[in-house]
Amino acid sequence: MTIEVSVVRVFTDDDGEHGNPLGIAPADAVPDDADRQALAKHLGFSETVFVTDPADGTAAVRIFTPATELPFAGHPTVGAAWWLREQGHDIAALDTPAGRVDTRVRHGATWVRARPEWAPEFALHPMLHVDDVVHAHPRDYPSGPNYLWAWEDEFEGRIRSRMFAPDLGITEDEATGAAAVRITAHLRRSLLIRQGHGSHIRTVFGDDGWVEVGGLVRPERTIRV
Repeated sequence: MTIEVSVVRVFTDDDGEHGNPLGIAPADAVPDDADRQALAKHLGFSETVFVTDPADGTAAVRIFTPATELPFAGHPTVGAAWWLREQGHDIAALDTPAGRVDTRVRHGATWVRARPEWAPEFALHPMLHVDDVVHAHPRDYPSGPNYLWAWEDEFEGRIRSRMFAPDLGITEDEATGAAAVRITAHLRRSLLIRQGHGSHIRTVFGDDGWVEVGGLVRPERTIRV
């Protein structure tokens, strides 16, 4: 059976450049978890998401890296919510193994709302200068996941970041929504994050402990496997 995998880029900049590629596959086409893991490894994206048909404004999603399943991740949920709306579905929430992820659209950006503890435990590495982040090398961080960051403008809440996660089968992630949730909770403020080669991630810190993470999504291609 041929499986159609939609590929989108999540957290692009305002010109639609950069962003983290995401594979999106129908869950009913790959019902077995072992097959889902094998497909995620074959595709090689940092994450591949398997999406059920929505019911009553909610769709269930499962998220796999090339090496393991994640209970929650940011760019797969943002990308899946955007993609479902593009398919004509009125989506209010996604059911992940971690919990219910509410979603909305504002000013063209797709947002999801999550608990920081749903995200993996990232080792946070504050750097003195942006250049320290830019010139870091994944080989110096053999375990993980590691999140390197520095202020671009502390007053405006802008940071520069990179993420290395060899334990998850990801040498370097171009844009990491779950890490954005974690650093937002850690700093207790809303942020504009520039990660990787130039991906843009926005967050909103809530006093209730929830964090919203959002950004722009662009379609890229369809893969048949």
